[in-house]
Amino acid sequence: MRVPPFEKFTRAMQLIGVLLIGFIIGALIYHSLYVVQMDNLVNNRIELLAKIRQYEDDIKQLNQYKNQHTVIKSITPRIENEAGSQSQRPHLDKVTEAEIIKRLREDLSSFLGQSIYEIDSNAQFARKLLERKVYNDVYEKDYVVEIKTVLVVDNVLHVWITVRTYIKPPSS
Repeated sequence: MRVPPFEKFTRAMQLIGVLLIGFIIGALIYHSLYVVQMDNLVNNRIELLAKIRQYEDDIKQLNQYKNQHTVIKSITPRIENEAGSQSQRPHLDKVTEAEIIKRLREDLSSFLGQSIYEIDSNAQFARKLLERKVYNDVYEKDYVVEIKTVLVVDNVLHVWITVRTYIKPPSS
């Protein structure tokens, strides 16, 4: 039995090899585009779910306090970008920001229904309570939250905060 000479098929084998490499590279590019789009979709979904949750809470609170015109009806926390120390300030993604804002809103929920004319006594208490507050295990990281400004406008408590990565003190 004779073995056919493979010298005749070298060009065809090279073309098949280039074709297979093209398939693999094309599949990698398509998959990377798919992963990026899916990541954007998940981030948008989480952000929209957080907004829906906030809007539902606002509607519930507004309905509860609709006849009281001098009380805090909702809380709006905002993360402030500092121009100062870049080493401790983390780059927060939307998911982490939403989780920190949710936790801060839960901590400040005691202000809902309070009179806006008596906010000064409660604001000092909140500032001392939340001064350098550490939120543990926010997506496997720890963050320090500091309240910078508290302002009440149109029955809405606006809170500006700064967020830094928590650096554990060295144990002695």
